[in-house]
Amino acid sequence: MTAPEAESVRARPHTPRPPAWRAQAPVVAVVALGGALGATGRYALSLWWPTPPGGFPWATFWTNVVGCAVIGVFMVVITDVWAAHRLVRPFFGTGVLGGFTTFSTYAVDIQKLVDAGHPRTGLAYLAATLLAALTAVWLAVTAARRVLKWRQP
Repeated sequence: MTAPEAESVRARPHTPRPPAWRAQAPVVAVVALGGALGATGRYALSLWWPTPPGGFPWATFWTNVVGCAVIGVFMVVITDVWAAHRLVRPFFGTGVLGGFTTFSTYAVDIQKLVDAGHPRTGLAYLAATLLAALTAVWLAVTAARRVLKWRQP
């Protein structure tokens, strides 16, 4: 380094970095907002399609399957197509879709079915949800990539 370069380095004022919490506050805010929206949608669906005692929890099943499919398409779009704003993924992916899908309710539903004397239904629900959710993600990613490849000139 030459003397003038060294002098210019010393002459630069030190710019302090903002505290980490200040940089993360917008991310936390959009995840919370998205989560509230997603959870509200899931709750509305559960009111519209209630599960009878001992019955297969169809509302939660389809919420998880559809949510997983949307996550698959969304991830292809934001990784392969669109340079999204840094808050889009936390808002929609983590917040909205994380709040909409509900694997904690899935676990509670299984426990309720087993406790109520319906272990076969609980086991069927456990296996069907896992299989359908993973298949939905795979199909959505595959379909989204094929559509994108087909649309390329």
